[in-house]
Amino acid sequence: MAQTPYIVTRGIVLRQTETKEADKILTLLTPDEGKISVIARGARRKGCKYAACAQALAYSEWTLYKKGDWYYANEAAPLELFTPLQLDLTAMALGFYFAELTESVTTAEQNCAELLRHLLNGLYALAHLKKPPQLVRSAFELKLLALAGFEPLADSCAYCGCEAPERPMLDITQGVLRCGGCGKGESGQSLPLDGPSLAALRHCLYGDDKRLYSFRLGEESQRLLSRAAEGFLTAQLERGFRTLDFYKSLL
Repeated sequence: MAQTPYIVTRGIVLRQTETKEADKILTLLTPDEGKISVIARGARRKGCKYAACAQALAYSEWTLYKKGDWYYANEAAPLELFTPLQLDLTAMALGFYFAELTESVTTAEQNCAELLRHLLNGLYALAHLKKPPQLVRSAFELKLLALAGFEPLADSCAYCGCEAPERPMLDITQGVLRCGGCGKGESGQSLPLDGPSLAALRHCLYGDDKRLYSFRLGEESQRLLSRAAEGFLTAQLERGFRTLDFYKSLL
């Protein structure tokens, strides 16, 4: 009788759903297999050897086997559980939003190494870097959209070519930067930026990934960046996120 072939992969739990008496269905994001559904039998029992790995936002090394269209968990070893997030409800809610947002732009059988790395770095920033949550959120949203193929053109005004636009605006429907006086007759919705928020937006899109969260903004500039990032995300993905609504309810 042929032995069941096992797959060893690293993955983070984007979502968990309870099923049957003690099982869970996990949505895992892995670097090579992409987004996959995994049945974790007995994961809700106290004695389950991989119960900690079957929690949302847990990053682990998994040994899986496939039967039909489903993956099944055989064993797992935790790599990073982001424990500090469990002590801060607001930070955890933002982490869940990062996971839901990442899930929305990934598919099965897609190489997700960059997106997985980005999610892990975002969760690490929330858990350990002590950066303002709004800064982390804006940077995460903008870079995720760029990685997923929705990068706005922000190097210069799309109409006059000026690299330092006067009264800069981000057209969130067309995904372009413009001066306040350019392109007024064009269709679309534009949101204002200032000098610091424009510099931060460019840093998020074009800067070194390892230094994504290494910037500071004043309160008003951060407000402008946050509004532009969320507006652009909503316009491009054409959907809302319940985890974002929950996060906002806590503020």
